[in-house]
Amino acid sequence: MRREATGEWRGWREATDEALYGPSGFYRRPEGPAGHFRTSVHASPLFAQAVARLLCRVDRALGRPAPLAFVDMAAGRGELVAGVLAALPADVTSRARGYAVERADRPANLDHRIEWLAEPPKGITGLLFANEWLDNVPVDVAEVDADGVARLVLVRARDGAERLGEPVTGADAEWLRKWWSLSSEGARAEIGRPRDTAWASAVATLDRGLAVAVDYAHVAAARPPFGTLTGFREGRETVPVPDGSCDITAHVALDACALPEGRVLTQRAALRALGVSGARPPLTLASTDPTAYVRALASAGAAAELTAPGGLGDFGWLLQPVGIPNAVVGDPFAGDAPVGDAPVGPVGPVGDLLVDVADHEEQ
Repeated sequence: MRREATGEWRGWREATDEALYGPSGFYRRPEGPAGHFRTSVHASPLFAQAVARLLCRVDRALGRPAPLAFVDMAAGRGELVAGVLAALPADVTSRARGYAVERADRPANLDHRIEWLAEPPKGITGLLFANEWLDNVPVDVAEVDADGVARLVLVRARDGAERLGEPVTGADAEWLRKWWSLSSEGARAEIGRPRDTAWASAVATLDRGLAVAVDYAHVAAARPPFGTLTGFREGRETVPVPDGSCDITAHVALDACALPEGRVLTQRAALRALGVSGARPPLTLASTDPTAYVRALASAGAAAELTAPGGLGDFGWLLQPVGIPNAVVGDPFAGDAPVGDAPVGPVGPVGDLLVDVADHEEQ
């Protein structure tokens, strides 16, 4: 599709890229993403511990290779990769290599074992984990005009004002036809083709292992009629203005991103399978060991936040195995509907990577 940019008016993809990643972009600010919003990584160390457990399962499925890579896409300030490395058992730690992929500069106090990169390393064996990365891959926005034509939405950076540009054509129009049907006047969609490409490129860096994308998501059967483009500043949702003052994000069509054998399920299901349930500790523990009971209760509360319906638990997890034997990734809970209450691809038998086992067996 030919881009229309007249003076200060640009498509949302171009404007967002500059606003987030340009020289004065939002993600280059010193406070980092944690200064403006809470991801699962910031909510509780249980999340990093669960990802570490998944890395151990990938390690076992791969035959315990050396080195074993953990790649943290859109690493922020490296919180997840640092937490994962800290949670690994000694045998895995000795073989693990941590990579943080981020456009911002390396934090001064980051663990020296973590390699800081602008692009994911190629030819790796292990786990590539992209927590809330794809929602910040900039995309164009389309809107249906009064004549029923889907047109590119143009935006003005200084105030976020919008107007309609040229009709959507070519590969972007084909993507809309396949993945996000638009018909009525005013209907909007985020054109996810750049995210599909970005995800495929990230997966291609794996020789063997598992790639996981975690994000707010939707599927074809339940696309939001007016899109999801929004902004976040200082912990609050705000009008998206592409001037570098706020995060600009949109939910991800994970079903469109999925490659063959990929599966999408909820974070609630994935974390439960990795031992994060949110179940309250037994009351008997309060009388036998009050301190342990308080710790267990706090842990249960954090787990409940990570798996809560209507919140972080509704995040989508796209699991993409690469060369892992017998890794048929499906929904590990028959009663738990995948993202959008509609399955994405066949929901197969429970894979080895998402079977809840005792912690000591991970090692």
